[in-house]
Amino acid sequence: MSARTVRTRLLAASTVALAALALTACDNGKGVRDEGPSAASESSARPGGSKTAEPAADSGTSAGGSAATPTQGAPKGSTGGSSGATGGSSGGGKAAGGGAGTGGGSSRNAACNGSNTRTTATEVSRPLDHLLLTVTNTGSKNCDLTGYPIARFGEAQSVPPVAEETHPQAVVTLAPGESGYAGVLLSAGDGSGGHGYTAKTLVIGFAKGSNSTPALPAKGVHVDDKLTVTYWQQSLDDALSY
Repeated sequence: MSARTVRTRLLAASTVALAALALTACDNGKGVRDEGPSAASESSARPGGSKTAEPAADSGTSAGGSAATPTQGAPKGSTGGSSGATGGSSGGGKAAGGGAGTGGGSSRNAACNGSNTRTTATEVSRPLDHLLLTVTNTGSKNCDLTGYPIARFGEAQSVPPVAEETHPQAVVTLAPGESGYAGVLLSAGDGSGGHGYTAKTLVIGFAKGSNSTPALPAKGVHVDDKLTVTYWQQSLDDALSY
């Protein structure tokens, strides 16, 4: 082999080696460039995250603003309270009106008494030893017959007790011309009563107002310590049921 041929081959081999090195260098350069953008992307992402965090701080500020809004709303609430207080005043006005209505209760019926009624005393056959008191409204307006007759027979120093079980469920109201009743147990039918005497006069007192003096039978009525009266009743039967 000639010396020229050897040089030619060595030159070719060197060229191939240089080309391979250049190729490798290029590949490595590309790799670096590829990694570069990736790192840049990460760097870009990081600032972006920071910026995202900053708006979050802004949102926090807005939230603080929102927190301030209820504070501003507080005066409104106070105003509402004033309105409520005003409403309470109106309610008070209504209550006062109700009081006036109660005052209107003064226009209730007048009490039945000796000035606007007529009272009679009748001795009945049944039940035995009983007297029926009848009170008739002689006025032009309704009257209320309340309580029980305060009966004083003859010269008695006391009045008979009332039978509590005869208390009516409602007030006895008499329209003009209407009558109310009360029964009087004069004495014990079996003679067990004591301190008996004959009474020829009777005075009936009312819960309010003047008295009445109904006439008794001419012979008078016999009374003893069993003497008892009932409450005023709306019906005759109730008055004589005791």
